[in-house]
Amino acid sequence: MLLHDFLDYWARERPHAEFAVAGGHSVSYGDAAALANRMASRLVALGCRKGSRVAVLAKNTPWYPLLYFAAAKAGLVLLPVNWRLVSAEWLGILDDGAPSVLIVGREQLVGVEEIRESLTSVEHFVAEGGNPRGRWESLELWLSQGPVDPPEVEVTPSDALYQMYTSGTTGAPKGAVLSHGAVTSNVLQIALAHPVSPGDRGLAVLPMFHAAVIPAAFSVLCRGGSVFILDAFDPEHVVRVLEAERISVATLVPALLQACLADVRGVADRRYEGLRSIYYGASPIAEDTLREAIEAFRCGFVQSYGMTEAAQALTFLSAADHRLALDGRAELLLSAGRPAAGTALRVVGVSDAWTATGGSGEIVARGPQLMSGYWQRPNETAETLRGGWLHTGDVGHLDEDGYLFVEDRIKDMIVSGGENVYPGIVEQVLVRHPGIAEAAVIGIPDARWGEAVKAVVVARPGIVCTEEEILAFCRPQLGSFERPRSVDFLDALPRTATGKVLKRALREPYWTGHDRRVSGA
Repeated sequence: MLLHDFLDYWARERPHAEFAVAGGHSVSYGDAAALANRMASRLVALGCRKGSRVAVLAKNTPWYPLLYFAAAKAGLVLLPVNWRLVSAEWLGILDDGAPSVLIVGREQLVGVEEIRESLTSVEHFVAEGGNPRGRWESLELWLSQGPVDPPEVEVTPSDALYQMYTSGTTGAPKGAVLSHGAVTSNVLQIALAHPVSPGDRGLAVLPMFHAAVIPAAFSVLCRGGSVFILDAFDPEHVVRVLEAERISVATLVPALLQACLADVRGVADRRYEGLRSIYYGASPIAEDTLREAIEAFRCGFVQSYGMTEAAQALTFLSAADHRLALDGRAELLLSAGRPAAGTALRVVGVSDAWTATGGSGEIVARGPQLMSGYWQRPNETAETLRGGWLHTGDVGHLDEDGYLFVEDRIKDMIVSGGENVYPGIVEQVLVRHPGIAEAAVIGIPDARWGEAVKAVVVARPGIVCTEEEILAFCRPQLGSFERPRSVDFLDALPRTATGKVLKRALREPYWTGHDRRVSGA
């Protein structure tokens, strides 16, 4: 299957049905297919060839999901960029991906202008909302002009569909390349675990550059449903939409669920008559939060565990599993569920040897949804996919019924509010402060965000600096989700005999008493 096969099927079968709605305006499947064809044809006319990279940097809009389909039809590789990063970080990702076209939302124009002259690979700059200073092509013209037939490009399931950026603890960006076959497999796996019917509406409030939302949103569209798009998260507005806009299914991360419960008055007293299911993931959820959410929204819940390198989902804790947990098997609320259809899980130890049931080790997975590899990083690809298994970097165990329990993280990556925070990036900023000699960044438990970013620093001799000063120093240099929320001062960082910082020792006091050493425990 190819991604755009879903769009074309429903455009043929239900051309007048709702494809997407945003800001009070809706787009039908028939119109969506025509718009995707126009965008695809325009990209080909610009000289893009099969395998060319096309970057997008924008908040959620009705045309954002269309761009995935347009790139698919043209055989191109979409490169979605996190708009929450600072412009210097955009530059690093765009330098690595080397797109020939950059499509930008109106709110990101100023930031892109700051780095435009450094974007040596980009030949065409396309802007939403006009043509500032004559330096940008108009996205609106792209959508209103051109042929409504798709370009004649042969695309196969093994061809790359998009390239999403993730990273290890060094902070060096890595582009995970996902093929049509991988993404459509995950779309269908999610559709099996979280069923949708034609005409259902799915809420899309998570940013569309994020692996947590794309296959989930497409799982709604592949079944002939529609996506109700919000460009930003506001808990009061989200709850109002869930109540009033006929939302059938919603995809949220635990931090957003927690915000709805904590910040919206009377959330449990409202009527969510159309809401059938909430799909959550990207980070584990606190048991108390989950129980409160189930009571408030009175619908089914489905959890997934996965990562960008697996399109999105590797396992599901089904709605039936949640009911079973509430009926007496409470331990299942700490589980990430069982493998997705067609997916195998193992827990391995030294030399990737299997561990016995119940034994802890690294979680590895094999299935049709795995990435093809990291863009231009053959050594890291070989290490991560060694033996044909995705090595997740997470520690966990499988019980006798096949349920996965995630216990800890081998890698130092922090997951805060569903966003990956790479300690190396934050540490590089911290050590530029004139008063800091050494810095380490860790994740600590946080009731709302799952994990909060904490800086642990050693001050330079004879220099006094405060927590407030350090936090202010970081503010303009890091995205909001990356910034430390607190700072600890030590005389020296704990290290191994070879000089490596013992981050486990730094984290230990904060995670004592938690069932899992990952967010939401």
